[in-house]
Amino acid sequence: MVMDYLGQTGLDALKGADILKAAPEQYSSSVTYPDSTIANKLKGIAQVHLANLGTRIFYCDHGSFDSHSNQLGMHATLWKEMSEGIAAFFEDLQEHDAGDNVIMLVFSEFGRRTHDNGSGTDHGAAGAAFVFGNPVKGGQYSEYPSIKREDLQQGDPVPNTDFRGVYTNILEDWLGLDAQPIVQGTFEKPGFLQ
Repeated sequence: MVMDYLGQTGLDALKGADILKAAPEQYSSSVTYPDSTIANKLKGIAQVHLANLGTRIFYCDHGSFDSHSNQLGMHATLWKEMSEGIAAFFEDLQEHDAGDNVIMLVFSEFGRRTHDNGSGTDHGAAGAAFVFGNPVKGGQYSEYPSIKREDLQQGDPVPNTDFRGVYTNILEDWLGLDAQPIVQGTFEKPGFLQ
Protein backbone atom coordinates (compact mmCIF):
# COMPACT_ATOMS: atom_id res chain seq x y z
CA MET A 1 0.00 0.00 0.00
CA VAL A 2 2.70 2.50 1.00
CA MET A 3 4.90 1.46 -1.92
CA ASP A 4 1.98 1.90 -4.36
CA TYR A 5 1.35 5.40 -2.98
CA LEU A 6 5.03 6.35 -3.18
CA GLY A 7 5.25 4.94 -6.70
CA GLN A 8 2.22 6.92 -7.85
CA THR A 9 3.54 10.06 -6.14
CA GLY A 10 6.83 9.66 -7.99
CA LEU A 11 5.04 9.19 -11.33
CA ASP A 12 2.88 12.25 -10.65
CA ALA A 13 5.99 14.30 -9.84
CA LEU A 14 7.64 13.22 -13.10
CA LYS A 15 4.48 14.05 -15.05
CA GLY A 16 4.42 17.49 -13.38
CA ALA A 17 8.08 18.03 -14.27
CA ASP A 18 7.34 17.20 -17.93
CA ILE A 19 4.46 19.69 -17.96
CA LEU A 20 6.66 22.37 -16.39
CA LYS A 21 9.36 21.76 -19.00
CA ALA A 22 6.84 22.52 -21.74
CA ALA A 23 5.78 25.88 -20.23
CA PRO A 24 8.90 27.84 -21.31
CA GLU A 25 8.61 26.40 -24.81
CA GLN A 26 5.08 27.83 -25.15
CA TYR A 27 6.10 31.24 -23.81
CA SER A 28 7.15 34.30 -25.76
CA SER A 29 7.29 37.90 -24.63
CA SER A 30 8.70 41.24 -25.72
CA VAL A 31 9.36 42.14 -22.06
CA THR A 32 13.00 42.14 -21.04
CA TYR A 33 13.43 41.04 -17.46
CA PRO A 34 16.37 42.46 -15.50
CA ASP A 35 19.33 40.17 -14.83
CA SER A 36 18.64 39.32 -11.19
CA THR A 37 17.70 36.21 -9.27
CA ILE A 38 14.24 37.52 -8.32
CA ALA A 39 13.48 38.64 -11.89
CA ASN A 40 14.43 35.18 -13.19
CA LYS A 41 12.15 33.55 -10.62
CA LEU A 42 9.27 35.85 -11.57
CA LYS A 43 9.84 35.17 -15.26
CA GLY A 44 9.60 31.44 -14.54
CA ILE A 45 6.35 32.02 -12.68
CA ALA A 46 5.01 34.06 -15.62
CA GLN A 47 5.93 31.23 -18.00
CA VAL A 48 4.07 28.61 -15.98
CA HIS A 49 1.11 30.89 -15.25
CA LEU A 50 0.71 31.89 -18.90
CA ALA A 51 0.82 28.21 -19.96
CA ASN A 52 -2.61 27.90 -18.27
CA LEU A 53 -1.75 24.78 -16.30
CA GLY A 54 -4.32 25.58 -13.62
CA THR A 55 -1.89 26.61 -10.89
CA ARG A 56 -3.47 29.20 -8.62
CA ILE A 57 -0.67 29.92 -6.16
CA PHE A 58 3.04 30.44 -6.83
CA TYR A 59 5.75 31.14 -4.29
CA CYS A 60 9.30 32.41 -4.54
CA ASP A 61 11.73 34.09 -2.19
CA HIS A 62 14.20 36.93 -2.45
CA GLY A 63 17.14 37.87 -0.32
CA SER A 64 18.33 37.34 2.26
CA PHE A 65 17.40 40.55 4.01
CA ASP A 66 18.86 39.03 7.18
CA SER A 67 21.55 41.62 7.68
CA HIS A 68 23.01 43.03 10.84
CA SER A 69 25.48 45.41 9.18
CA ASN A 70 25.80 47.36 5.88
CA GLN A 71 22.03 47.45 5.71
CA LEU A 72 21.65 50.60 3.64
CA GLY A 73 23.73 49.35 0.72
CA MET A 74 22.48 45.80 0.90
CA HIS A 75 18.81 46.73 1.20
CA ALA A 76 19.08 49.32 -1.58
CA THR A 77 20.28 46.58 -3.95
CA LEU A 78 17.69 44.04 -2.80
CA TRP A 79 14.78 46.48 -3.10
CA LYS A 80 15.98 47.71 -6.50
CA GLU A 81 16.10 44.12 -7.78
CA MET A 82 12.69 43.42 -6.27
CA SER A 83 10.98 46.49 -7.71
CA GLU A 84 12.49 46.03 -11.18
CA GLY A 85 11.56 42.33 -11.21
CA ILE A 86 7.99 43.01 -10.08
CA ALA A 87 7.60 45.76 -12.69
CA ALA A 88 8.77 43.43 -15.48
CA PHE A 89 6.51 40.62 -14.22
CA PHE A 90 3.37 42.76 -14.27
CA GLU A 91 4.35 44.30 -17.63
CA ASP A 92 4.63 40.75 -18.97
CA LEU A 93 1.21 39.82 -17.59
CA GLN A 94 -0.32 42.97 -19.14
CA GLU A 95 1.23 42.10 -22.51
CA HIS A 96 -0.51 38.70 -22.32
CA ASP A 97 -3.87 40.13 -21.12
CA ALA A 98 -3.37 38.37 -17.78
CA GLY A 99 -2.89 41.41 -15.56
CA ASP A 100 -6.38 41.31 -14.08
CA ASN A 101 -6.15 37.75 -12.80
CA VAL A 102 -3.00 37.98 -10.65
CA ILE A 103 -2.24 39.54 -7.30
CA MET A 104 1.12 39.37 -5.55
CA LEU A 105 1.67 39.31 -1.80
CA VAL A 106 5.17 40.34 -0.72
CA PHE A 107 5.95 39.85 2.96
CA SER A 108 8.81 39.48 5.37
CA GLU A 109 8.90 36.72 7.94
CA PHE A 110 10.53 39.09 10.42
CA GLY A 111 10.77 42.80 11.07
CA ARG A 112 13.80 44.76 12.21
CA ARG A 113 14.59 46.60 15.41
CA THR A 114 14.30 50.35 15.05
CA HIS A 115 17.55 51.32 16.70
CA ASP A 116 21.06 50.53 15.55
CA ASN A 117 23.05 47.94 17.50
CA GLY A 118 26.36 49.54 16.49
CA SER A 119 26.64 47.99 13.04
CA GLY A 120 23.00 47.55 11.92
CA THR A 121 19.72 46.35 13.39
CA ASP A 122 18.61 43.05 14.86
CA HIS A 123 15.53 40.94 14.17
CA GLY A 124 12.31 42.50 15.36
CA ALA A 125 8.54 42.44 15.09
CA ALA A 126 6.04 44.26 12.87
CA GLY A 127 7.35 43.24 9.45
CA ALA A 128 5.91 44.77 6.30
CA ALA A 129 3.57 43.27 3.70
CA PHE A 130 2.70 44.62 0.26
CA VAL A 131 0.00 43.52 -2.20
CA PHE A 132 0.33 44.31 -5.92
CA GLY A 133 -1.90 43.86 -8.96
CA ASN A 134 -4.70 45.44 -10.97
CA PRO A 135 -7.41 44.11 -8.60
CA VAL A 136 -5.74 45.79 -5.61
CA LYS A 137 -7.10 49.06 -4.25
CA GLY A 138 -3.91 50.99 -3.59
CA GLY A 139 -3.23 52.60 -0.28
CA GLN A 140 -1.98 52.01 3.22
CA TYR A 141 -4.17 49.63 5.20
CA SER A 142 -2.74 49.97 8.66
CA GLU A 143 -1.29 52.67 10.83
CA TYR A 144 2.40 53.38 10.51
CA PRO A 145 3.81 52.07 13.80
CA SER A 146 5.44 54.44 16.22
CA ILE A 147 9.21 54.13 16.43
CA LYS A 148 9.55 56.30 19.52
CA ARG A 149 11.50 54.44 22.20
CA GLU A 150 8.69 54.78 24.74
CA ASP A 151 6.18 53.14 22.35
CA LEU A 152 8.30 50.08 21.54
CA GLN A 153 7.82 46.65 23.08
CA GLN A 154 11.17 45.05 23.88
CA GLY A 155 12.77 47.35 21.30
CA ASP A 156 10.27 46.52 18.54
CA PRO A 157 7.46 48.45 16.85
CA VAL A 158 4.08 47.08 17.92
CA PRO A 159 2.24 45.25 15.11
CA ASN A 160 -1.18 46.73 14.39
CA THR A 161 -2.45 44.41 11.64
CA ASP A 162 -2.78 40.66 12.14
CA PHE A 163 -1.24 38.79 9.19
CA ARG A 164 -4.15 36.33 9.40
CA GLY A 165 -6.46 39.20 8.38
CA VAL A 166 -4.34 39.76 5.27
CA TYR A 167 -4.51 36.04 4.49
CA THR A 168 -8.29 36.06 5.14
CA ASN A 169 -8.71 38.92 2.67
CA ILE A 170 -6.87 36.96 -0.04
CA LEU A 171 -8.40 33.56 0.75
CA GLU A 172 -11.98 34.78 0.80
CA ASP A 173 -12.04 37.70 -1.63
CA TRP A 174 -9.54 36.40 -4.19
CA LEU A 175 -9.49 32.61 -4.00
CA GLY A 176 -13.11 32.19 -2.91
CA LEU A 177 -12.24 29.93 0.01
CA ASP A 178 -13.48 29.73 3.58
CA ALA A 179 -10.59 31.26 5.52
CA GLN A 180 -11.65 30.20 9.04
CA PRO A 181 -10.29 26.64 9.01
CA ILE A 182 -7.07 27.81 7.35
CA VAL A 183 -6.24 30.76 9.61
CA GLN A 184 -8.02 29.11 12.55
CA GLY A 185 -10.30 31.95 13.48
CA THR A 186 -12.00 35.12 12.31
CA PHE A 187 -9.78 38.13 11.62
CA GLU A 188 -10.52 41.60 10.30
CA LYS A 189 -9.83 41.93 6.58
CA PRO A 190 -7.96 45.08 5.52
CA GLY A 191 -10.17 45.31 2.40
CA PHE A 192 -7.48 45.91 -0.22
CA LEU A 193 -9.17 43.97 -3.06
CA GLN A 194 -11.70 45.51 -5.46
